[in-house]
Amino acid sequence: MKKLRITEQARKKLARGVQLLVEKDFVSTPSGQGLAELYDANHRRQGLAYLAPQNKGVGWFLSPNDLNLDQAYFEGLFRTAKRKRQAYEGSQLTTAYRLFNQDGDAFGGLTIDRYGDYALFSWYNEFVYDLRSLIVAAFKVVFPDIRGGYEKIRFCGLAYESAHLYGQEAPETFSILENGVRYQVFLNDGLMTGIFLDQHEVRASLVDGLATGKSLLNMFSYTAAFSVAAAMGGASRTVSVDLAKRSRDLSQAHFLANGLTLNHHQFLVMDVFEYFRYAIRKGLRFDLIVLDPPSFARNKKQTFSVAKDYHKLVSAALPLLNPAGILITSTNASNLSVEQFKQEVEKGMGGLAHTYLETRQLPDDFTVNLADPTSNYLKVFTIQVN
Repeated sequence: MKKLRITEQARKKLARGVQLLVEKDFVSTPSGQGLAELYDANHRRQGLAYLAPQNKGVGWFLSPNDLNLDQAYFEGLFRTAKRKRQAYEGSQLTTAYRLFNQDGDAFGGLTIDRYGDYALFSWYNEFVYDLRSLIVAAFKVVFPDIRGGYEKIRFCGLAYESAHLYGQEAPETFSILENGVRYQVFLNDGLMTGIFLDQHEVRASLVDGLATGKSLLNMFSYTAAFSVAAAMGGASRTVSVDLAKRSRDLSQAHFLANGLTLNHHQFLVMDVFEYFRYAIRKGLRFDLIVLDPPSFARNKKQTFSVAKDYHKLVSAALPLLNPAGILITSTNASNLSVEQFKQEVEKGMGGLAHTYLETRQLPDDFTVNLADPTSNYLKVFTIQVN
């Protein structure tokens, strides 16, 4: 097993409870992957970690004590995670939610989501992927009611992104429930599933009255899950805009799954900034506008980064907002703090009077590591423009 020295700053970070390891935590840049013992500058052992490059860092701290990464270890993690989510277990209105969430459940590099009778495992690095047989065996003991499992490969190196993992195979598309609303999902088609589960509280607010009698514009709509929630909550009309050609059919599937007619719901395949210009020319206005872009996007004409460009979205949306209209501003960029995101939003407001009605981050099933703000990556502001 490797023995690696960490910096004093890293020692303090680990002592606070942060588990994610990055290159600058080490005296010398680590290489390869596998278990490693960490020592401080005074050669005092700090604990056990594993190394494996992934998008967020180079590895994860596991424990100040020795441990065995065997089936019993993962069974213990899953039992604890299951207890945290008891409120979801018996729900008749929600059948899709997160079962295990990386360092929020004490093991970084792995997430597991429930989609009805099926589990979806996401492997974020090769080290965790190599443990998948142990992990799946432990999961089946703790969650015997799950009929089958699928996997998503969220690191570079393998020739596939998605596959059936064990048990019963799911239909190509099927319905799950969230807040009493049906959504059509798919588990074995690339990295997406048809819905982002971390936004279920925001969608609940639309179902539960925020959208009643209002018109809604949903930008970067993907499969228009916000629009469906708004429609089920009594929205008068919705417009969903996304550049991906596939988005229209996937969006309509959600509406049809809930028995909604499409008469007052429009789905446009176009660049969002082009739509802003089009809507201004046509004099279109909305009571509610949702701005939930990817952290980074590129098309033929431009690139978009939440950290640098989100204010442009806000300023472009404001002319389309009816008096006393509401903006829902959202990002999943973990490199932005709540305050930094708020600064971007404020820059876009340009001094216009407004009121923050609600601030949301990840819901309870997306358990976070309270010691690490980047673990709580989602930031959503519901803002009324006065």
